[in-house]
Amino acid sequence: MPLPSLYIAGDGARAWSIARAAAYGGGIGTLAALFKTFGPLRAAGSAAAHSAEVLGAALAFALLCAGAALMRNFIARRFIWPDMSERRMTTPHE
Repeated sequence: MPLPSLYIAGDGARAWSIARAAAYGGGIGTLAALFKTFGPLRAAGSAAAHSAEVLGAALAFALLCAGAALMRNFIARRFIWPDMSERRMTTPHE
């Protein structure tokens, strides 16, 4: 049985949306930083320092998830669906 993310459905292969992955990653990063900032083991600090930490975590998670989606699309186009390299892979919302 193939992996779910590599399964070719009847409607054709789809590339992962990099913008959507970045948005989800930013949301996860924000929630993680807010939990760390306002959690039971928080460190004392200024509001500016906490804001910078939340912003930095959101940006880091967004870049990480966007990079993962970009890498998955590259690998899928090169190795899993090489016959589709001539045709443009459709994104889920096109």
